[in-house]
Amino acid sequence: MDRVLSYADILKQTVQIAAADQPSLQAIKLYPVCDTESGHFLVLATGWDKQRWMNTILFHARLVEQQVFIEEDNFEESLTEALIENGVAPKHIITPVGAVG
Repeated sequence: MDRVLSYADILKQTVQIAAADQPSLQAIKLYPVCDTESGHFLVLATGWDKQRWMNTILFHARLVEQQVFIEEDNFEESLTEALIENGVAPKHIITPVGAVG
């Protein structure tokens, strides 16, 4: 199987699972955004955090050829680590400070 396709599948599944885990104490909803054509995979958080409207990107990864570029990973339990556990090779993950692993 083509590695790029499997990485897209892993990214999509990871983002969808993370978004399904909704915060219970606040009126914030998580939304998965998976665009396999452009290679962008995000988790958006929107809603009211006490008296303030929240609209933020919790996770953003770009898939370019066989590389996964992590633009944001603001999850307490890193989605980058979940990607590795689900089959993305650490050498194919690029973070703002360099390669993971």
